[in-house]
Amino acid sequence: MQTDLLHWISTFLEAQAAELGAATNTQLAYGRDLKDFDSFLARRSLDFARVGRKDIEAYLIWCDAQGLAKSTRARRLSAIKQLYRFAFEEGWRTDNPAIQIAGPGQDKRLPKILSEHEVDLLLDAAHNSGRNISDQLRNTCLMELLYATGMRVSELVSLKVSAARGDPRLLLIMGKGSKERLVPLSDPARQALAEWLVQRDKTEKAAHAKGKPVSIYLFPSRGSSGYLTRHRFYLLIKEFALAAGVEPSKVTPHTLRHAFATHLLANGADLRAIQTMLGHADVATTEIYTHVLEARLSELVLENHPLAKAGRRSSGGKTSSDGQ
Repeated sequence: MQTDLLHWISTFLEAQAAELGAATNTQLAYGRDLKDFDSFLARRSLDFARVGRKDIEAYLIWCDAQGLAKSTRARRLSAIKQLYRFAFEEGWRTDNPAIQIAGPGQDKRLPKILSEHEVDLLLDAAHNSGRNISDQLRNTCLMELLYATGMRVSELVSLKVSAARGDPRLLLIMGKGSKERLVPLSDPARQALAEWLVQRDKTEKAAHAKGKPVSIYLFPSRGSSGYLTRHRFYLLIKEFALAAGVEPSKVTPHTLRHAFATHLLANGADLRAIQTMLGHADVATTEIYTHVLEARLSELVLENHPLAKAGRRSSGGKTSSDGQ
């Protein structure tokens, strides 16, 4: 495989692990699938950077001709779609050739949903989690900012402290592809940010007095990046889930981003405004949340509507008596 492709795949798989909690087996499967796709392209003198939609569709037809199971073809397409979405968001490509390709008879998977109550439990757990007050203030700030803004975890952990000075009502975020956007801060997020800044500056001042350089990041770390890593935050959020009594498999940094969008939409926010705040280049990406909301509303109706309950009673052995 080419050097560029190796970089694409390794960076993509690292982000999958940190932001979505992809299991090792899933990463290995995606790696194998993408290598197979690369071999197919190489036989046609193509590479990842120059692929178009027709090339991807030709690969899927070839997979079908090889007799691969529908589930295998669906997984391979999923790997390709996620890689190209990641490449587009990172600015490696100016388009996403896979975005409109439908899977082999597979329904589009909706993002996992966290209820507002579950988010409240997670925020409370973050407030009380940590070895000391500094950890607790940092954890509270991380979670409040994530839920208030819908930031990607990579954007959150790498925030510059300069963007947070002066009790801002709007936060300037540097997104993927070096695209900037402004997102409003809720009152709880502003309070958490202010309290963390006081503690952070106190810690940084003490470190500077010992000859250590002052960090430019809001969430500094002694690691090579200089800020809290995505992987470390992923582990933290799992700890919050356990402490909150929320099913850990439902909770990742990305599901908090989903919660931000879904809860806004449920409370009447405009889809275009949500698109802007999430930093989606295409509103089609944001529209998945309308399907999430529709699915949830349908579920609520089926669970709670009197007629739905009556229907369940009738199907349980009682005969309806229309007109009597």
